Amino acid sequence: MASGRSSDFAGDMTIDKLFTMRICSLLPSATETLFELGAGDSVAGITFECDFPPEAKAKRVVVRTRLEHSEDPVEIDRQVKNFVARGESLYEIDHEAVQAIEPDLIITQDLCHVCAASPGDLGSALATLARKPEVLSLNPRSLGDVWKDILSIGRAIGRTSQARVLVAELEGRISAVAKAVSDSPNRPRVACLEWLDPPFIAGHWVPEMVACAGGVDVFGKAAQPSFRQAWEAVLRENPEVIVILPCGYGLEEAVRQFDVMTLPEGWESLQAVRDNRIFAVDASGYFSRPGPRLARGVEILAGILHPESMPVPHESSGSKVARITRQPGK
Repeated sequence: MASGRSSDFAGDMTIDKLFTMRICSLLPSATETLFELGAGDSVAGITFECDFPPEAKAKRVVVRTRLEHSEDPVEIDRQVKNFVARGESLYEIDHEAVQAIEPDLIITQDLCHVCAASPGDLGSALATLARKPEVLSLNPRSLGDVWKDILSIGRAIGRTSQARVLVAELEGRISAVAKAVSDSPNRPRVACLEWLDPPFIAGHWVPEMVACAGGVDVFGKAAQPSFRQAWEAVLRENPEVIVILPCGYGLEEAVRQFDVMTLPEGWESLQAVRDNRIFAVDASGYFSRPGPRLARGVEILAGILHPESMPVPHESSGSKVARITRQPGK
C-alpha cells in the first residue's frame, strides 16, 4: 500500500488508477509532498536532489545537475553565473529515463531556474513521448502559495481530501507557534543569509516564516526573490540574530561554509556576534524547499528567537540547528 495518509481515507480516485499512475517529480519539495500524501508508490522518477523521505532515494533519477562538483561557495556562484550568462540551464533531463517511465504526470516549477528544472527544460523530453503527460508547474512565493501547491498536487493525483487535511495541520502548527510567541514584548531583528560568499538575503517565504516565529527580517521582503547584499549593509543594520541557511544545503554544510568564510571587517561589533546569537540551520530540509517541512522551519525559528517561549532546538533533537561562533582571524 502507498505510504502516508492514504490509509485514513477511502481516497478520491480508484485503487486501480492509484496503482497505475506514474509520476515524475522534478522538485524535491513535490517529492516530499507526494510521499506525505501517500502517493510514494506512484513516484517513478525524481531529481538527484530528492533525498526525503529516505525511501525516495530508491526511485529512478531523471534530472541531474550540469554544475561541476565543488565545496567552494565562490566557485559554485561562478558556475551558476556562467550558465545564466550563456542562457543555459543548470539541469539536464534524462530523456531515455522519462521515455521508459511514460509518466502520467510531471511536476515542475517556474519559480527559480537556478533551484530546479523548469518547464523550459522539459520541452525536448516531452517531444519524444508518444503520449503527452499532464504537466503541473508550481510557482510558490509565500507560505500561502506553498499550501495552495499542496492542494494542487492533491487534486492532480486524486487526493484532494488528504491534501486538505495536511494543509490544515501545517497551518495549525504555525498558528500554534504564533500564539506561543505572541506575549513576548521583544521581536528580534533578524538577518537570514541563504549564501555567504557572496552574501545573499533569503526571500520568498523566509521573511514570512521569520514574522510567524516572532521576529523582524531586517532585509528580506515577503514573496520577493532573494538578492545579493553587501556585508557593509549587514553591519550597518546590525541584526540581533543571524540565521545561516545556504540554499540547498543541510546543517553540516552550513556550519562548514561559515567556518571557512572570510569574516568581514567589523564582524565582532555585530549585536548578534556579541550576544552569541548566530545559528546555522538545515536549509535544505526546513527552509529552501517549499513543502510540508516549512512548518517545522517556523518552529525552529521560534525556538531560536524566543527560547523563553519555545526551547532552543538542538541538532541532537532532530531540529537541525546549531549555535555557531568564530573570532576574526580564525
